[in-house]
Amino acid sequence: MTQTNRIAIPHLIRSALLACACLAASHGVLAQSAPQPVTWELQVVRDGQQIDTFSATTNVGQARTDTHHDVVQNRVGCADKPAGDIDLQRTLTVSPTHASADDITLAIDAQETLQSDASQALPSGCKVPPAPRQVNASHPGLVLKPGEWAQWQIIDSNPSLTYRVRASLASSAPAQ
Repeated sequence: MTQTNRIAIPHLIRSALLACACLAASHGVLAQSAPQPVTWELQVVRDGQQIDTFSATTNVGQARTDTHHDVVQNRVGCADKPAGDIDLQRTLTVSPTHASADDITLAIDAQETLQSDASQALPSGCKVPPAPRQVNASHPGLVLKPGEWAQWQIIDSNPSLTYRVRASLASSAPAQ
């Protein structure tokens, strides 16, 4: 029996050491695979003028969706009277898909409700408001140099619409 106890104790110690080594290794893997936070900013530029800004810190592999509203009131008819309000919404979803010291890749989905600036006139001279239009755009992988601005042209004209985007590695995890 004494010999059996001597064998069982070293075997038990080896099993415990192996379990500790596996636990330590798994914690090391978890620490290495922690999501990298990315701080990004997206400026909406219409006809050369910045009209809106979105920004956040989002982990690689996660997405951030924000909707901004711009309620406008058109003037219509022969008396040029105010008409009902139109909510021109802009919804952006930004998801960092890759982040390193050399480059950051963002997937961007956008839905915009736009309206031209000019009203149309009927032959009688009465104003008809421009019809709003829905614009959907998607960029599966906009590659950016950290801290540098890049442009993504959404619409060429009537009106022109460009997104200016920059991103950088964040030093701490985002609050999301």
